[in-house]
Amino acid sequence: MALSLIDAHCHFDDPRLEPDREQAYHRARAAGVEAMVVSGIQAAWWPRIRQTCAAYPGLYANYGLHPMFIPAHRPAHLEELAEWLERERPVAIGECGLDFYIEDPQAERQLYYFEAQLTLARQFDLPVVIHARRAVEQVIDSLRRFPGVRGLLHSYSGSEQQARRLIDMGFSLSFGGPLTYPRAKRLRRLLQALPLEAILLETDAPDQPGSRHRGERNEPAYLPEVLEALSGLRDEPIEQLAGQTHANSRRLFGLDARGGR
Repeated sequence: MALSLIDAHCHFDDPRLEPDREQAYHRARAAGVEAMVVSGIQAAWWPRIRQTCAAYPGLYANYGLHPMFIPAHRPAHLEELAEWLERERPVAIGECGLDFYIEDPQAERQLYYFEAQLTLARQFDLPVVIHARRAVEQVIDSLRRFPGVRGLLHSYSGSEQQARRLIDMGFSLSFGGPLTYPRAKRLRRLLQALPLEAILLETDAPDQPGSRHRGERNEPAYLPEVLEALSGLRDEPIEQLAGQTHANSRRLFGLDARGGR
């Protein structure tokens, strides 16, 4: 069965893929992954993303300031980000958001950088790729202040009620390796309840491997395993889920306007 999938969130530029990035790319293509959306973390790494995406057809860049890297961020990086958005024309801004799980989260600084990136999303009419860990409600509060901004909450872990509020606000949710674990019962129930039109597939590679690769480096070639798990949970054909999640990603990131790359 030939599938056509999009990895809606990964870090294919990560140094952990350096030893065999070329082979990992071809493994992903052989698995049916036709495109990957590669998210940014901090300003110093944006050139690495640009170089990686230029080297491999079907890779699309995001540039952003991740909430777990607050000590590395400076206000001047927001001005720099605006320049990158203007010049590079990425498919989204991100990875941005809030993370209140980490030690010393510096919540006020996180909020400052997150809402500054939401401002840029509105200015450049780009979707945002959002990281929200133990902070979904706070993310929703921020998004309410930016009506019309659209985007994706990646590796979503909030409640069904919060998910439906986000969907009503025009946001999509992406899911990866965690849904393949039988013990993730709340997440798996959520996947059964959500409208398919709001669901995207991701790997977050090289992080968050699925149950078949516990303790290993993750990679985009494993995306069909996420699809297989979703099909089993929803009792819906793999082909239908592949087609709809593919269309959802292309629509959110405007990939049809980008042509073949």
